[in-house]
Amino acid sequence: MAIIEFSKHEKEIIIAKVQRYFEDELHQELGKFDAEFLTDFFSEEVGAYFYNRGLHDAKLLMEEKLADISDALYEIEKPTTFVR
Repeated sequence: MAIIEFSKHEKEIIIAKVQRYFEDELHQELGKFDAEFLTDFFSEEVGAYFYNRGLHDAKLLMEEKLADISDALYEIEKPTTFVR
């Protein structure tokens, strides 16, 4: 799996969200360096699980849509004497 990289701006947003979570939910102040370190840790150690779940969900959605298309094509098929 390729390493997922975020732009500097995206990473700043993620880090700010981690800091805000620690402040709001845990009542602890988390410095930018520590929040970035924690973000990198979760990205490297847990990110693949979320990435794979996203791929799995996308695959299921595509399979459902392809089944709908197949059904729609079957509905407009014209009758012939050919045997399938």
